[in-house]
Amino acid sequence: MQLNLGTTIRKLRYRDGRTQEALADALGVTSQAVSRWEANGSYPDMESIPAIANYFGITIDELFGYQNNRDNKIDQIIRQIDSYSIKSRSDDQWVDECLLILREGLAEFPKNERLMITLADTLSEAGWRRHHEWLYYDDEGFIQHNYDKHKKNEYWSESVKICEYLVHNASDSTIVTKAIKILVLLYRNFGETEKAITYAMKMPSIKNCRELFLAAASDGKEEARYIGEFLLKSASQFSEQLIYGLIANRNHYESDLPIEKIKGAISLFYLICDDGNMGLYHGDLIKMYLYLSRLQWERGYHDEAFDSLESALNHAKSLEELCDGKEHTLTAPLVSFVKYKAGVRKDIAKSLPDDWPFWCNPDYSAVEKGIKADPRWNEWVERTQA
Repeated sequence: MQLNLGTTIRKLRYRDGRTQEALADALGVTSQAVSRWEANGSYPDMESIPAIANYFGITIDELFGYQNNRDNKIDQIIRQIDSYSIKSRSDDQWVDECLLILREGLAEFPKNERLMITLADTLSEAGWRRHHEWLYYDDEGFIQHNYDKHKKNEYWSESVKICEYLVHNASDSTIVTKAIKILVLLYRNFGETEKAITYAMKMPSIKNCRELFLAAASDGKEEARYIGEFLLKSASQFSEQLIYGLIANRNHYESDLPIEKIKGAISLFYLICDDGNMGLYHGDLIKMYLYLSRLQWERGYHDEAFDSLESALNHAKSLEELCDGKEHTLTAPLVSFVKYKAGVRKDIAKSLPDDWPFWCNPDYSAVEKGIKADPRWNEWVERTQA
């Protein structure tokens, strides 16, 4: 490692446009000494190392070439966590192993922001999987969170502490944004709505989002790509918030209103991707069709419920075909320049019966008992496993 120290000093000096004399003056040594360092004929005294690193605005680790190894190890840890596909799984068997991997990583690289936000995010998801999100409807039919139960969720409590630290200390704005997102949801679950709203107010309004700025900053095919990405991301967020808006008030479910609204959200994707090629957004259609089937069965539209289950299966198969690790481009006119890459995954269809109905509110136990007693349910399950 010392053999590269002189080369590193020379590269840094060239990078900053500094002469050997300027470096020598700053360190209180002769220019001949600097020349010998750079020729690897001798090495700086250990007492000079912090001053050299400070002069070039880098860490001692970076001066000695440790940084690349450090970053590679951190990248490897995060890739290992990503390989579990935590948020697309229905089980919690990954929790202990993932948390152990991240804690060991932080023991080796204390206070690393990337590892800390990954741990916070993993803890947030683990808290939901291990303890669930406890909801109920009040006397007026509006959804409420069970704050007392949520405050006992040790995973969420630890996640909040990490995110609070990152919001006030992280140098990467992307990490701060992720931390705020987690804090808003968890403080809401704890009943600390003032804190949740305070953090939410730190974020830009929808008309100041990155996706819109990217479209405004470009033209030609690049502008077309960014507009297409904005349309799809907007449709995804809109449809999710629409469903949360329905769930928020139990009274909405006294009519066919939720069915019609979800059909409308589904049609929005077909408005954008009018050739049926949704790319990664087949996943959004899967979720909505699963939930739609639950609502249709409850309202007595049993045939339509199984049509929706079949649509969910078709979208799952379409998504599986795209999960090959290769880059794809969407084909509908409005999004024909949008590119994406899906990781290799072939179990999407098989997980549909476990994922159904995806959104669990309002209580669906009676619906589950009825729809699963229908012979068509087992036939559909068999097709998902084929």
